[in-house]
Amino acid sequence: MESDYDELDRRLVHALQIAPRAAFSTIADVLGVSDRTIARRYARLRSAGAVRVLGGVEPTALGTVHWFLRVRCAPAAAVPVAEALARRPDTSWVSLTSGGTEIACTVRTQNEADSEALLLAKLPRTSRVEGVTAHSVLHTFYGGADSVVAKLGLLDDEAITRLRPPPIPHRPGPVRLNEGDRKLLAELAIDGRAELSQLATATGWSPSTVRRRMTELRERGVLYLDIDIDTRMFGVHTRTLLWLSVAPAHLEDTGAALASHPEIAFAAATTGPTNLCASVVCAGQRELYDYMITRIAALPAITHVETAPVIRTVKQAANRPTAAAPSAQPSRP
Repeated sequence: MESDYDELDRRLVHALQIAPRAAFSTIADVLGVSDRTIARRYARLRSAGAVRVLGGVEPTALGTVHWFLRVRCAPAAAVPVAEALARRPDTSWVSLTSGGTEIACTVRTQNEADSEALLLAKLPRTSRVEGVTAHSVLHTFYGGADSVVAKLGLLDDEAITRLRPPPIPHRPGPVRLNEGDRKLLAELAIDGRAELSQLATATGWSPSTVRRRMTELRERGVLYLDIDIDTRMFGVHTRTLLWLSVAPAHLEDTGAALASHPEIAFAAATTGPTNLCASVVCAGQRELYDYMITRIAALPAITHVETAPVIRTVKQAANRPTAAAPSAQPSRP
């Protein structure tokens, strides 16, 4: 499918990463093509599952708990267990790793009681699950609103400056969501470029209220706009999860250094047997090897490295499973 993408596709995706809700006319002007061309390209890429703009929710802003789970299963049970996890509304990035005997996924729970119910009751009682390792996310170094597309993109500084929207001011303080907010976030989780009229219909608000509330949720740090892509359009064919152990005194510096690597799509400090997790995207196995013996080897505080190649992604960031194609290469852990 890589041959189906061209430079304009890649430049369009980079433009959407910079300005996810920018008008097609704005993007077209920066890229030097017609509005119709951009609209047609976006429709084609989106229908093929190659790109999708979506609204994400920052868990720390709402006091939710963010977990990474490593679920070990018998080989014959891994796929049905992964698919069952993918159907849960609180999961994302459900992937099969390690030869298909382990499932890696992220789970967001509303409070400690929900976490306890998931980890101590629901999963262990599933007979096909042989073991679960849970890692609570303590700090994200790269991910969420930071997309790997920013590292892979083709646009020059001038184009980026023209597209970049004004900075969003931060408004501290507690956030309480009402029913309209939840409907708004649910719609944006499916399509981050949904028209104001569509969002107004879903929430029962006026378009002006939708616009105002979206701005408020972004200023409060609750809502951010993300982009899912088929990274093969940028020559990326291999995704690998790294579980790293780092001396605590050097965790902050090592995490920041890791986040700066072009190959890193996600990096976070966690609890658990290891204390740093990362998602690495590379062109292939040779490039992954080169990355391990150069950039990873150059971080002296790392005392242990475990690699888990992703062989299939069952669910990405949205609240719905992906197509079953095993070659899909999303841009997050």
